[in-house]
Amino acid sequence: MAPLDLSSAWRFSACPHDCPSTCALEVEVLDGTRMGRVRGAEANPYTAGVICAKVARYAERLTGANRITEPLLRTGPKGTGQFHPISWEEALDRATAGIQHAITTHGPESFWPYYYAGTMGQVQRDGINRLRHVLKASRMDKTICTRLAETGWYAGTGAWGGPDSREMAEADVILVWGGNPVATQVNVMTHITTARKTRGAQLVVIDPYRSGTAAVADLHLALRPGTDDALAHGVAHCLLRDGLVDRDYLAQFSDFSPAVEDAYRRCSPAWAAEITGLSVDAIEALARLIGETQRCYIRLGYGLSRTRNGANALHAITCLPTLTGSWRHRGGGAFWSQRDLYHLDKTLVEGLDMVDRSTRLIDMCLIGRALTGDPEVLAGGPPIQAMLVQNTNPAVVAPNTSAVLAGLAREDLFLIVHEQVMTDTARYADLVLPATMFVEHDDLYTAGGHTHLQAGPKLVDPPGQCRTNHWLINQLAERLGVADRSPAFTMTDVELADATLTRSGWGSYGDLVAARWIDCARSEDACHFRAGFGWPDGRFRFQPDWPALGRFGGEMPTLPMKRQPHKRAKAARLC
Repeated sequence: MAPLDLSSAWRFSACPHDCPSTCALEVEVLDGTRMGRVRGAEANPYTAGVICAKVARYAERLTGANRITEPLLRTGPKGTGQFHPISWEEALDRATAGIQHAITTHGPESFWPYYYAGTMGQVQRDGINRLRHVLKASRMDKTICTRLAETGWYAGTGAWGGPDSREMAEADVILVWGGNPVATQVNVMTHITTARKTRGAQLVVIDPYRSGTAAVADLHLALRPGTDDALAHGVAHCLLRDGLVDRDYLAQFSDFSPAVEDAYRRCSPAWAAEITGLSVDAIEALARLIGETQRCYIRLGYGLSRTRNGANALHAITCLPTLTGSWRHRGGGAFWSQRDLYHLDKTLVEGLDMVDRSTRLIDMCLIGRALTGDPEVLAGGPPIQAMLVQNTNPAVVAPNTSAVLAGLAREDLFLIVHEQVMTDTARYADLVLPATMFVEHDDLYTAGGHTHLQAGPKLVDPPGQCRTNHWLINQLAERLGVADRSPAFTMTDVELADATLTRSGWGSYGDLVAARWIDCARSEDACHFRAGFGWPDGRFRFQPDWPALGRFGGEMPTLPMKRQPHKRAKAARLC
């Protein structure tokens, strides 16, 4: 593939948003200094020239009136948003003093760096962990978005990945379960539309909410929230009852047993109907559609991480293509994320060689309880006295909002927020520091929804005094006297991206910039598990070893058919 002509007004990048599509972009640079239009890269076979409306108007965000362009010091009560400008020198002095005071007074664990996926760039997002680990600050359990879904996927398959997303265009049935790609993964709809136009494929959406995707589907099954596992079990019952399973496949590639089959027998469509609120006929029809279609592609969404049955539900769904054997067919099987396809060595970026497992681990979803002094969440350790927040807005997105706001409002909490705009969290900060946006720094990007490793080079200078996440982390490390403990603290973002790629076997950052992206897709046989699943015996697990997969694994059912009771489905029986 010929590289983009860098002498033209159009440059290339990758979308930084927390979306599995991580679109390949082409960005117009006006007068060599300003961002203009944005479009999807037509040459990328997944993005295929399509991006969402939000990203197409990104220039408005870069130059908008809400952009923070200089360091700000709080002058009024927390939460009021009263600040006045200060210099970077003063801001760094105050940030260093606040962190150092917490560490000296209460110990390193009283400092809690907090972040998530405001950018999906590997350098700018995850470098905050390098500061965390070198200081032995409190660690963060990243539970807010994917933990339940990823556990449920891995429980059965023992591996990450799955059929290439581009294969949706070759499916005869696409079943979107727990997702809304019309709004959140627009490129999924590109490939679904191709399948519908060229193959007459049916789109089925399973979601309690009549989303935009459900509105354009051939069939929408609006089940009760949190009852996805019961629906999957009812479908499995019908598949076994009606002889729509591949017994040879089960014998060769799974741990399917008489005990598993007996448990499914007790999950009748009538049982599932009572729990899910769907009709028996709808469940029977879904089972026939899945069982009679070899090229049935189940695209799993992140909605399954939003219910307390999420892990069990996602595992139950992955059992369906195992029962039918559709994993083996192109355009068939199930897919959630490619997450570990890229095997990046993040040692330098995150300071993984400095991790101290004895430091406490705080669940990021419990930030409200942590900041209000819950001893259980704090694991008997000191109170949180200082925080650095990058790439997230917990005042809005974290659970238990009232507790989060009460914690952020503590006058004894020293809060630094490094942000692009004045978020709700930033209004509670003692210091608000101006951050760059994706076209204003260098980074590299992986994707969950497709298979491309992408470069995101700096295209324009940032406005005012905006600085990169990487720069801030390095400045704090130097002032706190720990910069000599990792070479990454003295590297530029380009040097760190280059070292990470080189250590990971992907060549240099310059090579990636020249190529724009690398398609890291596994072979078709590998992504369809044709030689076996990821467990040592190569068999899909209908009976996962849940305790080995997480601290609450002992509460999971021994057999996948036994579901956990749900607060909003009190009448539901266990099968």
